[in-house]
Formats: sequence, C-alpha cells, structure tokens
Amino acid sequence: MAEEAKPAQPEEQPEEVAVKKTAPPNHIYIGKKPLMTYAMSALIQLAQSGEVVLKARGMVISRAVDVSQIIVKRLGQGAYEIKDVKIDTEQVGSGDTVRNVSTIEIVVGRK
Repeated sequence: MAEEAKPAQPEEQPEEVAVKKTAPPNHIYIGKKPLMTYAMSALIQLAQSGEVVLKARGMVISRAVDVSQIIVKRLGQGAYEIKDVKIDTEQVGSGDTVRNVSTIEIVVGRK
C-alpha cells in the first residue's frame, strides 16, 4: 500500500491580537477640560464605587488637586475625604528626546 503524499501545509502564523489597554472604571485621567466636568464625573463614580482615583501628569497636576478639593470641600458636603496621594516621575519619549514628567494620583473615597 502506497501512502498518499499530503501537500505541505504552510506553518500557521499566530494572529496578532491587539491588546487594548483599558483603565479601571474608577480612574479618571485629568486633562484640559473644565474642572467641573471632572468633578461631576468623579462624583458619579464615587456614588457607584465609593472610591475614585484622579490621575494627572505635567501641567495639569494642579487641575487634579483642584478637582479633588472641589469634591471634598464643596460638592461632597463632608461625605468624602482624600485617602492617599502618590507622586512619581515618568520618562516620556524615546532616543534623544527622553524627558521626565511628574505624575500624581489622588485617591478620594467615602469617610
């Protein structure tokens, strides 16, 4: 009995899967929108999860601090407090254009 020759199958290439990075739902990245936009978004998240993390880097760090203070002192009516603050530095860019950028994370939660 002669065995049939099977045609050579090309090696299967693994499919490239695009990894989509998603932030946790209680993280809010502060940018250049108006302060109250971030403050209201944070209040909605606080009502749902009880804790929110405000993240910012560079020139908008002061905006993140402002948003946290609006939540705690004005809109929260004493129901929320700042739980934790983390500051750090990230290296941004590549090659000759690497520079350091300051970052901040402010955790606001229920008392």
